[in-house]
Amino acid sequence: MMKQIAILDTGYESYGLEQELFTRHGYELIIYEAPSGDIHAKYEFACRASGILVRGSVIDNEALKHMPNLEAIVRYGVGYDNIDLEAAFQRGIRVANVQGYANHAVSDHALALMFACTRGITGDPASPFGTPWRPHILELHNKTLGIIGIGRIGSHFSKKASSLFGEVLAFDPYRSGSYMREHKAEKSGFEELLRRSHVISIHCNLTPETANLINDSAFRAMEQVPVIINTARGQVIQEEALLRALEQGKIHSAGLDVYASEPPGSAQVKLMAHPHVVATPHLAWYSENSMKELQRRAAQNMVDLLGGRKIMDEIDRAT
Repeated sequence: MMKQIAILDTGYESYGLEQELFTRHGYELIIYEAPSGDIHAKYEFACRASGILVRGSVIDNEALKHMPNLEAIVRYGVGYDNIDLEAAFQRGIRVANVQGYANHAVSDHALALMFACTRGITGDPASPFGTPWRPHILELHNKTLGIIGIGRIGSHFSKKASSLFGEVLAFDPYRSGSYMREHKAEKSGFEELLRRSHVISIHCNLTPETANLINDSAFRAMEQVPVIINTARGQVIQEEALLRALEQGKIHSAGLDVYASEPPGSAQVKLMAHPHVVATPHLAWYSENSMKELQRRAAQNMVDLLGGRKIMDEIDRAT
């Protein structure tokens, strides 16, 4: 019997690329197209699958019980916090994401959010002609940029933004000073970066270390009334603390593409509606090029995992 690969989360215009690749390698592709809210129906749909491709579906221990033939999980994207890695590993299931497919798209979007915030571009168009929409418009040439997490996307952002600022600092305990200098930044401690930066852009993964990293304590440490940009993961910022910081004038503004819960619920409405917040709906990853690359790489990763080959995007216990 032909092995099945199931796509559990739709949303892309076409799956012709996946279909062609999987058929060529002898796999049957099935695509779940029913309403996405019934998670148990998804599990039943994939009950025979050897591989699943997911976006937001939660793949935990309960889900895996329904998929006894599963050998590989690939997430369309970089984050994988919706996948219970330990439960998968205990069953001998290999897991991969797709790293680096949107380095330019996300870093470009972070720049766009930064300019929208620093220039107050999203103000009230009905305000008197020639009158700034808000006070405290920033010039960047003599300011300090702080980057939290300088991996693939953060390093692209650093190279693109470095010529705009007087100084670029980066905090990332897993990167050397020489690596940071190569990417146009100087290595910094976390507290120093918070204290000195006029713009802080977040590009780290969501891990137990980084969850709620930007909290009340972090906001108290910020001395420059900075702009906060987040295109990484919503849970890196404690949203209640962010709203307090905005209301108390501790930060200039915030450019957000990611949120603690997605799609945003009632808890995020007040934050997103704040006049000093520029909010976009988790679309920093998107460009025509990045979407095609994401689908191509995800499909190839699945074929390689099921074929027993080692790949760069595979997630292991050391991750």
